[in-house]
Amino acid sequence: MPEDRPERLREHLFDLLLWLLLCVPVLLKSDPNDGGSWTLVAVGVAVLGGCVAVSRRWPLLALTVVVAASLPASLELFTPSYSLALIAFGYLAGRRQEHTRAALWLFGAVAAVGLLLTRLTHTSLGQWFTLLLALALAVVAPWLIGRYVRQYDRLVRSGWELADRMEREQAAVADRERLRERSRIAGDMHDSLGHDLALIAIRAGALEVSPELGPDQQRAAGELRRAAADATARLRDIIGVLREEDPTAPTTSPPGETVEELAARARASGLAVTVDATPVPTLPGMSGLALHRVVQEGLTNAAKHAPGAPVAVSVTQDPANVRVRVVSGPGPGPDGGGPGGRKASGGTGLVGLDERVRLAGGRLAHRTTEDGGFLLEAVLPRRPPAPLPAAPTSARELDRARREVRKGLVRAVWIPLALLAALGLLMAGVALWTQSQSYLEPEDYARMRIGMSPAQLAEVSDDLPEHPLDKPPQGVPPEPPGMHECRYYRATMLAAIPVYRLCFVDGHLAAKAELP
Repeated sequence: MPEDRPERLREHLFDLLLWLLLCVPVLLKSDPNDGGSWTLVAVGVAVLGGCVAVSRRWPLLALTVVVAASLPASLELFTPSYSLALIAFGYLAGRRQEHTRAALWLFGAVAAVGLLLTRLTHTSLGQWFTLLLALALAVVAPWLIGRYVRQYDRLVRSGWELADRMEREQAAVADRERLRERSRIAGDMHDSLGHDLALIAIRAGALEVSPELGPDQQRAAGELRRAAADATARLRDIIGVLREEDPTAPTTSPPGETVEELAARARASGLAVTVDATPVPTLPGMSGLALHRVVQEGLTNAAKHAPGAPVAVSVTQDPANVRVRVVSGPGPGPDGGGPGGRKASGGTGLVGLDERVRLAGGRLAHRTTEDGGFLLEAVLPRRPPAPLPAAPTSARELDRARREVRKGLVRAVWIPLALLAALGLLMAGVALWTQSQSYLEPEDYARMRIGMSPAQLAEVSDDLPEHPLDKPPQGVPPEPPGMHECRYYRATMLAAIPVYRLCFVDGHLAAKAELP
């Protein structure tokens, strides 16, 4: 893609510069002037180029190749030609490798191979210790730095991603609140204005047929009735625009009006309303609001579709629930009272009412009666339903992501450090074992006499130490003249001095001395 081209160009430029930088030690230390050859230079340059090429996809492979190129040159791993490459590819392996297990296996394998080569070439274990030290400083330490940088970048990236997500969620919350407000306005318009317009139309219809008014007044009343009907239709269109399907939209309570007052106001408008329960029980919260809306919706539907028909409101109760029923008689016209007429009104009132009753923890039912009337029934709980548990916020998710990244950072840093500590303990153990192999008991040294043969020495000492010191310590007196072979043994386990010097001529002990 076009937006990826600058990024790829930067990556290629970085790889080219890295390759040129790593080739400098090879050119300076592997040429014929330093005991090498141009063939070694060409091989080294090619190997480093291949390592740079694969380091993005397989960073551990590049590190393994550089280690394999360094070991033949020196069992101590640290070579002038490839030391910079070890540091660079160790860092890139930690920076680019996702998991740590493969790297830990590689470090352990390098240590094991170094020990094996040390034993096969019969060199001192001190050279293996040098390899471990070079491995820790030139490979493991840069790898740890790379792991830290990777984990830190991951933490920063997660923070920005979650911040962007929180911003989107805040925008979504604002949109949802805006839709809920629109839904609330639509509900208020339907419940209040729709109900009042229906009552106005009924009163205007009664005036239109009243014999006490003249023709002009009856005509004006008819125009008022038709205007109220048109206003109701336009109100329905506006509600259709405002209302969105939002189950969590808040509802508003009527301004202190009881069910008895609602029925009395409808009765004053000309509806034949009877209320079977007096007083109607008062319910808390959304249940009380839903009870008022059920009665109001039943009266509004009766005024719209069955003007003049009787309306019966009954409320029964038990210890857990309250049941409210609104039954209206059949209307006078072909679209009144029947199911077709009731559904032709748009159905937004019943749909919203059903959702409102459901949110209050109740259930709503409506059907056509046997005589062509309409029944609206709701069962509402006396106690409001328990609120839903709060959804996890982005702040909690951000905190959880931070904890996960910190755990990954701890694993990336402390596991290798624990491995280094184990290697240090191993080195200390091997060092103590090596010292024990060159330690000569003071009692055995005291029993040795000049001129003893190897057999006599074996009788005095159970066995001479297998591994004398590689070379005499610094500052010891020179060896006696004419001695063919002198061996140096430790006189103590925990210190390099003093030492015992045993000199042999033709296998016999010719001189011995304790050198401070």
